[in-house]
Amino acid sequence: MSSTFRRAATAAAAVLTALTLVACSSGDGARNAVAVGGTFQFHSPGGQTEILYAEEERAPLPDFSGPSLMAEDEEINLSDFAGEIVVLNAWGQWCAPCRAEVDDLQLVQETLQPLGGTVLGINVRDYNQTIAQDFVTDNAVTYPSIYDPPFRTAAALGGVPTSVIPTTIVLDRSHRPAAVFLREVTADDILDVALPLAEEAPAS
Repeated sequence: MSSTFRRAATAAAAVLTALTLVACSSGDGARNAVAVGGTFQFHSPGGQTEILYAEEERAPLPDFSGPSLMAEDEEINLSDFAGEIVVLNAWGQWCAPCRAEVDDLQLVQETLQPLGGTVLGINVRDYNQTIAQDFVTDNAVTYPSIYDPPFRTAAALGGVPTSVIPTTIVLDRSHRPAAVFLREVTADDILDVALPLAEEAPAS
């Protein structure tokens, strides 16, 4: 085996190992939530787990909707948060990194809300809704979540890998991704991106 081939194989294995360690994985599916249109297309150069987009590189997500995890008969749409910074977080209570980051995401919510921003959870692969609701209540989570066990909303996310949970996407006020995290996040990770976005006007 040539040294070049060995280096390439080692690099590929390292990327795979990193993704396995930082996120939970599961299969795909489709059911409740709905996505329409959109232009953002996700690429992960070199298998990176953190991708940042300068303002001139950003493209919008389509609107999408799904039932509220916590409020019976309520539908949540991305467009409900027009003009706001939105931190999308795909999570499941079954996922250890998701459980580890929930307090940080609640801090992000409390920091962004006065500035015109919100965290919007997408609860995936929790087919027992009551267990997911109990997790939200027990952790005093105040931000909303769409209940989407089969992760149908992934169709709106431009090719972000559905097998990597948690996934967090920070949207600017025009709902264009400014950052994608394919790993567990901290409040500092998110706020380092989101706070500068608070100073930007929505794209015309």
